[in-house]
Amino acid sequence: MIAMLLAVLVLCAMDACMKQLAGHYPPMQVAALRGMVGLPLVLAWAAASIGLPALLRVHWPLHLLRGVLGVVFLSCFVAGLRDLPMSTAYAISFVGPLLVTAMAVPLLREHVGPRRWTAIAVGMVGVLVVLRPGGEGVMTRAGLLVLAATVCYAASVVTVRMLAQRDSAQALVFWFLAMVAIGAGLLAWPQWVPLRAADGWLLGGVALFGTLGQVALTHAFRLGEASLVAPLEYTALVWVVLLDVVLWQVLPDAMTWLGAGIIVVSGLYLMRRERVVRAAPLPRSGD
Repeated sequence: MIAMLLAVLVLCAMDACMKQLAGHYPPMQVAALRGMVGLPLVLAWAAASIGLPALLRVHWPLHLLRGVLGVVFLSCFVAGLRDLPMSTAYAISFVGPLLVTAMAVPLLREHVGPRRWTAIAVGMVGVLVVLRPGGEGVMTRAGLLVLAATVCYAASVVTVRMLAQRDSAQALVFWFLAMVAIGAGLLAWPQWVPLRAADGWLLGGVALFGTLGQVALTHAFRLGEASLVAPLEYTALVWVVLLDVVLWQVLPDAMTWLGAGIIVVSGLYLMRRERVVRAAPLPRSGD
């Protein structure tokens, strides 16, 4: 639990650094930089734990698919994060676990019963509350970009579920960053903006916080039950609100709080139902 809380905190700090960078560089370039600056530390982690040759023994097709999803996910998320408060972007992204469950039905052939489908539907209502289509809310290009990023993130998580049975955590992190660095770097190259020396500390923050977050996540899910550890992801809302106030002097409005609350409650209920279903000796018709 401590590892998960630490992971959530440092990954929020990494996103704050990327939001700052997005004010000076194109989103695709920021996505490429996210991959580039993290690779040396991940290589050091892999060398100290499993050895570098083990990074080559992976299931390439799924890694390539995850790399493509990663490029789209990071570039869309950075583009949306640039124009939205972090708290609003995170409120939308909290629907990710619900989408993972929905995608697991056709892609992983998992059974999802009516109660969990109801939780997914309620969570999507929460997203609509945050976006407020037709009103004065944030149904903007930025909000839709974050939603698109969340869909890609959910699809990427499904590929991780498939890869986790075959490849190491170090390989998953390394090839994700490598493919994002190469793919986003090639797409960003025509409009590449020279890096400013003043942004070196932000790039260092992305590298350090991103790597520490990945290591902490790996330890959290290896040492603890997923049903106990995963809900702690929602503590991110506390940190992003504090970051919004301290760095950008903004606060989420009442509708964003309401939508985030609906999504979080739906996600927590879904996790509880998944734990109950896994513990049941026989399939339950109402799962």
